[in-house]
Amino acid sequence: MSGHGTPTPMTSNRCGPLSGVAEVPGDKSISHRSLILGAMAIGETKITGLLEGEDVLDTAKAMQAFGAEVVNHGGGSWSVFGVGVGGFAEPGNVIDCGNSGTGVRLIMGAMATQPITATFTGDASLNGRPMARVTDPLALFGAQTVGRKGGRLPMTIVGAADPVPVRYVVPVPSAQVKSAMLLAGLNAPGKTVIIEKEATRDHSERMLAGFGAEITVEETNEGRVITLTGRPELKPQVIVVPRDPSSAAFPVCAAIITPGSDVLVPGIGLNPTRAGLFTTLRDMGADLTYENERTEGGEPVADLRARYSPNMKGIEVPPHRAASMIDEYPVLSVVAAFATGDTLMAGVKELRVKESDRIDAMAKGLRACGVSVDEGEDWWQVTGLGPEGVPGGATCASELDHRIAMAFMVLGMAAQNPVTVDDGGPISTSFPIFEPLMGALGAKLSHG
Repeated sequence: MSGHGTPTPMTSNRCGPLSGVAEVPGDKSISHRSLILGAMAIGETKITGLLEGEDVLDTAKAMQAFGAEVVNHGGGSWSVFGVGVGGFAEPGNVIDCGNSGTGVRLIMGAMATQPITATFTGDASLNGRPMARVTDPLALFGAQTVGRKGGRLPMTIVGAADPVPVRYVVPVPSAQVKSAMLLAGLNAPGKTVIIEKEATRDHSERMLAGFGAEITVEETNEGRVITLTGRPELKPQVIVVPRDPSSAAFPVCAAIITPGSDVLVPGIGLNPTRAGLFTTLRDMGADLTYENERTEGGEPVADLRARYSPNMKGIEVPPHRAASMIDEYPVLSVVAAFATGDTLMAGVKELRVKESDRIDAMAKGLRACGVSVDEGEDWWQVTGLGPEGVPGGATCASELDHRIAMAFMVLGMAAQNPVTVDDGGPISTSFPIFEPLMGALGAKLSHG
């Protein structure tokens, strides 16, 4: 069952060539951060292109609960009237973050150094995910946490009345942990220093600088050292949210494996900390080109053209690339099933603690569809069956995970037999227009 209603089985049938323009929604990571930093600025932050999926809408509601005024003007245009750094009010009710691990962890960080108390919950999937990776380092600032066994939601955080600055080495590559610590550091005196051994998506650093925070990033032998000076007055911004590369992954990959396809996906953010999938697809031999390359809102952007690619080869994906494509491994494994040879994906243990255990979920579903998969704790390998070689014909568990559900819908578009997921409901959390968008390109999706 999805956390937002009765399970909705969804089936993808083999289709003809996909063609047309796929205008995917705004970037989810940037949408979350726009709302939160807008709420911590003083004055009106104007946002266009906001992703209006359930995850981001839950973050908007949370910012209202903490005292910011959030206005939806329609068509992805929003205003946030912020309360300033340290200005959050104590919410009157439990904060429900739905399915969003990004939302809950970033919001926890933002409130952890303010003298207020908040209780967080989510859907069944989110309430099963570990939060200690964020709450343990937030305790260094002086925040206190009470949650369920294993550091799971529902959870109450008592913000630090007298926070202290922190120097913290992030133990695993996680943009969520890094960003939570930076948001907490905003209301701590002095300088908070966060050190990444492996670089992760840097939207938080870029946006903090844009809002006027004093932040520096230095590459050292110790790693990537980020220094934030606390208690700035953040200035409201005008933010144009680029289109989400994680959402673009689905029409791009569908076109690459579906015979005769030619799809244009315009305006996609190509921040190097996010674009690992597209580099990997090109390494495999995919016909994927960047057109009209440009810069928008401080982020590199291009139009992606993806064409059917019957000559792809399996590769060993460099482990150092994992952080730049961690959400895209499920759909990459689908593409790998249609390549020739083995595709090895290593250094990906983070997939075990996403909305689901994504390695396990994809391995089980791919095997049910006739694809050989081998796996370990932090790696998995898909043995490709070549173009048009995947039998399909199975019902796969989405595990309350939007990316698992969409990956199997892509598989069904090129498999020999229909592929079903037990619940397509979670798709709306990140990509509410997935079904009509793919249908307009020529996909054959159905319910029931």
